[in-house]
Amino acid sequence: MSYTGSCHCGGIRFEVDGEVDSGLACNCSMCARRASLLWFVPRDKLRLLTSEDAVSTYLFNKHVIRHRFCAKCGIHAFGEAQGPDGRAMAAINLRTLENFDLDSVPVKHYDGRST
Repeated sequence: MSYTGSCHCGGIRFEVDGEVDSGLACNCSMCARRASLLWFVPRDKLRLLTSEDAVSTYLFNKHVIRHRFCAKCGIHAFGEAQGPDGRAMAAINLRTLENFDLDSVPVKHYDGRST
């Protein structure tokens, strides 16, 4: 399945392939404030449709996750990091997918505040 997503202003647009089987809600200081619901895919399944210049990056804590957001409207579209197996992964914010029913997937809760 292929999905299209974007930030609020459209400065970041992307396509991502895969089957959404769940969303992850994390309670770390970053995720709790932005209320992201994350879906993890191999990084090569994510294709940016707009210029990389529109995307800003924020690093915090251990500086291993590149939190990617729109430089204009501030919406967090996705994150990038290495998975436990060393493969490049993307964490897609399900709330940025177009025509996607958030109630269609179970939500797993992760205690990022304690890690």
